[in-house]
Amino acid sequence: MSGKSKFFIGVLLIVGAVAYLIYTGIRETSTYYLTLEEFLPKREALANEGVRVAGRVQAGSVRWDPKDLHLSFVLGPFTEGRGDQSVGVPVLYQGILPDMFAEGRDVIVEGRYDAGSTLAAKTIMTSCPSKYEAKKSSQQSAVSSQQNTER
Repeated sequence: MSGKSKFFIGVLLIVGAVAYLIYTGIRETSTYYLTLEEFLPKREALANEGVRVAGRVQAGSVRWDPKDLHLSFVLGPFTEGRGDQSVGVPVLYQGILPDMFAEGRDVIVEGRYDAGSTLAAKTIMTSCPSKYEAKKSSQQSAVSSQQNTER
């Protein structure tokens, strides 16, 4: 074998290895999440598989044990003002409580659904509320526009 063919085979192996790493990395991180409304009809088909489910933490369902780092809650639908506590999926998680986690907060839970029972969470991601920015009142807007014209 000549030196050029050895070099060509080496380049092909490196390119193949890099392509494989890119493919597996994208496949593992590109898991689409389902809303709770999408997940409920499919939950038996998704039993014992890795899933991501988005929903809202139902009020009064959070149980946190800081000593053992056990968290349990019910993941409910996004619809507001709905008093139906029967619609939801129990979630079990062991680990550090996310900073923004609270009742009524939107979360994405990643884990494995045990058929007919609970969602064993591996990761809990909280959504940032968009309520951080205060709404400008009409007086504040008038003052700021007046200041801009004076400059």
